[in-house]
Amino acid sequence: MLGRSTDYAGPQISCGKVIPMFHDGNFLSSSVNGITVPCCVSAAAICFYALLGTVFFNRKSRSHQENKTMASSSLTRLAPPSSLPPNCKHQVFPSFHGVDVLENFLSHIVKEFKSNAIDLFIDNNIERSKSIGPALIEAIRGSRVAIVLLSKNYASSTWCLNELVEIMECREEVGQTVITIFYQVNPTDIKKQKSYFGKVFRKTCKGKRNEEIQRWKHALTDVAQIEGYHSINWKNESEMIEYIATDVSNKLNLSAPSSDFDGFVGMKSQMVTMGPLLQLDSEEVRKIGILGQPGIGKTTIARYIFNTYSREFQLSVFMDNIKRKYATTACSDDYSVKLDLQKHFMSQLTNVTDINNFSHLGIAKHRLKDKKVLVVLDDVDRLVQVEAFAKETNWFGPGTRIIITSQDQRVLKASGINHIHKVNFPSDDEALQMFCMYAFDQKYPKDGFEELACEVVSLVGRLPLGLKVMGSYFRGSFEQEWTEALPKLRTHLDRDGEIASILKFSYDSLCDEDKRLFLHIACFFNCEKVGIVEDCLAKCFSDVRHGRGVLAEKSLISINMDWGTIEMTKLLVQLGRKIVREQSVNEPGKRQFLNDAIEICEVLSDDRADSSSVIGINVETYEDVECTSERAFERLYNLQFLRILGKGVNPQSINHISQKLKVLIWLNSEMTCFPSNFNPKFLVKLEMMNSKLKKLWEETKPLNNLKWMNLSRSRRLEELPDLSTATNLYDLDLSYCSSLVKLPSSIGNAINLQSLHLSFCSNLVEIPPSIGNAVNIKKISLIHCSSLVEIPTSITTITSLTSLDISGCSSLMKLPDNIETFTEPNHINLSGCSSLVEIPSSIVNAKNLQKLDLSNCLSLVELPSSIGNAINLQKLNLSHCSSLVELPFSIGNATNLQELNLSHCSSLVELPSSIGNATNLEELNLSHCSSVVELPFSIGSAINLQKLDLSRCSSLVKLPSSIGNAINFHKLNLSDDWSSMVELPFFMRNLDRLLKCSKSEVLPADNNFQSINLSDESSFKICPDQSSTIIRELDPWIWRISHLRTLVLNGMKKLVSLPPLPDSLLFLDAEDCESLERLDCSFDNPDICLNFVNCFKLNQEARDLISLTPTNGYAVFPGTEVPQCFTYRSSGSSLTVKLIQKSLGISTKFKACILSADLEGNNFPHWSQASVCCGIIKISRHLE
Repeated sequence: MLGRSTDYAGPQISCGKVIPMFHDGNFLSSSVNGITVPCCVSAAAICFYALLGTVFFNRKSRSHQENKTMASSSLTRLAPPSSLPPNCKHQVFPSFHGVDVLENFLSHIVKEFKSNAIDLFIDNNIERSKSIGPALIEAIRGSRVAIVLLSKNYASSTWCLNELVEIMECREEVGQTVITIFYQVNPTDIKKQKSYFGKVFRKTCKGKRNEEIQRWKHALTDVAQIEGYHSINWKNESEMIEYIATDVSNKLNLSAPSSDFDGFVGMKSQMVTMGPLLQLDSEEVRKIGILGQPGIGKTTIARYIFNTYSREFQLSVFMDNIKRKYATTACSDDYSVKLDLQKHFMSQLTNVTDINNFSHLGIAKHRLKDKKVLVVLDDVDRLVQVEAFAKETNWFGPGTRIIITSQDQRVLKASGINHIHKVNFPSDDEALQMFCMYAFDQKYPKDGFEELACEVVSLVGRLPLGLKVMGSYFRGSFEQEWTEALPKLRTHLDRDGEIASILKFSYDSLCDEDKRLFLHIACFFNCEKVGIVEDCLAKCFSDVRHGRGVLAEKSLISINMDWGTIEMTKLLVQLGRKIVREQSVNEPGKRQFLNDAIEICEVLSDDRADSSSVIGINVETYEDVECTSERAFERLYNLQFLRILGKGVNPQSINHISQKLKVLIWLNSEMTCFPSNFNPKFLVKLEMMNSKLKKLWEETKPLNNLKWMNLSRSRRLEELPDLSTATNLYDLDLSYCSSLVKLPSSIGNAINLQSLHLSFCSNLVEIPPSIGNAVNIKKISLIHCSSLVEIPTSITTITSLTSLDISGCSSLMKLPDNIETFTEPNHINLSGCSSLVEIPSSIVNAKNLQKLDLSNCLSLVELPSSIGNAINLQKLNLSHCSSLVELPFSIGNATNLQELNLSHCSSLVELPSSIGNATNLEELNLSHCSSVVELPFSIGSAINLQKLDLSRCSSLVKLPSSIGNAINFHKLNLSDDWSSMVELPFFMRNLDRLLKCSKSEVLPADNNFQSINLSDESSFKICPDQSSTIIRELDPWIWRISHLRTLVLNGMKKLVSLPPLPDSLLFLDAEDCESLERLDCSFDNPDICLNFVNCFKLNQEARDLISLTPTNGYAVFPGTEVPQCFTYRSSGSSLTVKLIQKSLGISTKFKACILSADLEGNNFPHWSQASVCCGIIKISRHLE
């Protein structure tokens, strides 16, 4: 999922494509990520301008405190481990006591470092004193590596000790690398400040402050514990110095800032997922797997982690491309293989070129058991490889991380890896960005290439490897070259074979049977349901399910869990088809599968060609295949799989179709009936969607192998054949067969049938009673079978039935009386059964029933009196049951009822008092119940009630005060222009959202409203003693609503002023408040959005308040000129501003104003459709 993006360190700020879209003189814009650009678009007319919210541009690195916070966080740290300045002045800072080392040892170090091009800080020009000055501190913090050369008299210098304190702080805070050299001194003496070193130190401490002494002690203790170089262990000082120089050089290479992965598209999201798996702050030795198919970015992720974090480890090694570099055969001797692999591993890890130094498998454990190591094993495909490099975690020291990338899940699991990150495909947007980075060196297509780029990305299929190769292929090409190349790419994406060479390596590692399965999927069964693939290929392979598992574990296919389908990427599909094409390049008839429409026409039209090798033909596009011959399939006597989606194939050619056929998919077929000689003996799947079939065939046919039959949208189909032999039929889809009148009685013989789809069979009159014999049916769909009058009683005997949908069966008048035996379904949908008069009382005995939908049952007068005894009923929908007069008293017994929808029950007069006993009721919808006058007092006993919808209850006068007892009640909808609601109770303290109430005069002051809508000349009294229904001002108590988020005052034409408002407010809509003059408030929430459109009477003070509000959202209000505070101006749709780098602070804010006018003759869309875009561009070394 990885691609490269442009480095926008910079910045030039350019506002482009500011699109003014207005027709009513209003404008709205929103803040953008990055810098909000000062920009204005002027016009000479009364108009409106909007203020973009401010955002921050940070040009400095994280602060000391931020690093400490990250280091101590309980979350895994996965940001780059160092905040070292990106442009260090010196590579290495040495800390030493000159008297001990200056004349010999140090001079040799300087010479060796110089020969290795290592920049060493020398402080000859800095005057030494008791304390280190700013110049020295800058030198320490500006170096990537610090060398502390500890000698006998090191502690005699306060200068050295203060240097050491600064170095150790730098190590702790920003991850600076510290190398220790113990020159003729024992580390223990330094750690415990004893012996001669301790004596010198104590002398230095005389007269010093205790705080300072403790800092020195702490620094000495810490530095003594860093494993370093001991001069007494080396016979030759020059060899030791040479080794140190090499070590420093390696560390500098690792710590040097790398731009290799700067801006890689998708890397950030990958690291978010990897963080919890890596747990870099843990001392645990951990193995982490990165799993994914070839070309998806596994190696890139591993390389990013290695480059970013390897310097935190004592040793590190990246073993790349193991599958190819260290390929082994299955019969190889395991010990010899492991030893050979481990030799290469240890050689790279320790920089020892002579691999013969490693003579047995115990070397790795012996050498590494106390070392913190970062190991990356890239592209592993065999367990022996992992065992050679990192079989046991106890081979390594605490904190070690072993990262293994593989496309084979079995190898990872067999290696004992429990922490596996599966790399998924990038999103469509990310894929386009990746492609554009390689094609255009920017994240978006160049002008004129938008559609072309999107088509290529669609062809590639979001595989990063393909995006990289194809992007590079098109880089620098003209538009015409793109247009000419695309037709060829639709069938042959990999023009140079670069992709195939990588992907085919995985194919070649499969056994012969798994290779055949791969080709079957690539050429015919891609995106097919798992069950269909297994059924259709069951007799072609010894174990399809096992082979499918192998392909999935090797990431060559994936299973879409939402659809249950097998999916292979387009590039792997093309690889498989390329392999088949190479079976016979010049004679298509000698291949196993044909996928190209032109080659299919050639084979079907050639009367002399031998096509016996062909087992599958797949015309998967809707491209017409011109083949008029009636004998087109005569020579394809081994044909097993046939898919035709286009037109042009003579329907009479089916007379000569192979009797070995297992799959027949023919969409839009012109056939009206199969020929009498058609033999479906081996047929597993028959799909004839949108055909002109009137019937399948006349006589009984052998259908023992048939499992999947789809005749949907065959609107001329009048009858089905005898299905007495279809005993293995699993799925039958007849939806939208609008001419079908009945099903054959033999449907009962389909004892393995699980799904029966009859939706929109508008002429279906009856279902045969024999349906009850199909005992394994789980789902029956009868949606909008508008002629169906009755459901057979036998359907209730199907104990496996879990879903029955008979919604929209407008002629259905009754349900089976013995519906109580219909025990399995948890959802019964009877919505739209407009002729249904009653529900059998036995329905309450359906013990698993959780949801009952009776909406739009217009003739339903009453519910069974025992409906409340449906103990598991959770949702009851009675909306638009316009004949329903009352609910039974037993509804209060439905103790598990959570949602009750009675909207548009216009004949309903009241709710039973027992409603309060429904203690789990959370939502009650009574909208448009125009006959309901009042709610029962017991409603307050429904203590879990959360939402109550009373909109357009035109007869409802008031709410009972008991509603305040519903402690979870928080949302009330009283929306209704004709509501007679006069008063709301003062006990609704928990209500956080009042949607609308047009005529209520009293609003309780003691509440927790988050949203109030007072629009359309609402007549709320904001305080109890206000009597006027024409609001001129809001009562000051409104600021006490501490949770208020939204306040809508839209259209309150008499409102003159606004009082102080709560700080929690995020959105204020005062549009069309024509009389509004004063704003006696402030807007302190930085994310607030303000709408004062058409508030022409706002005084200057109010306008200044709005224009100076530093919002991250937006503000819209009327005006005739741009405020003076906006320095940079432009007439038009764009503005470029030059910035001086020195003028930028840590967080620089930018605010933009856009002024636009609705000039006569311009037909602008609404202001809310306007948008602002900005770009940040680096121009040389300057900021613009």
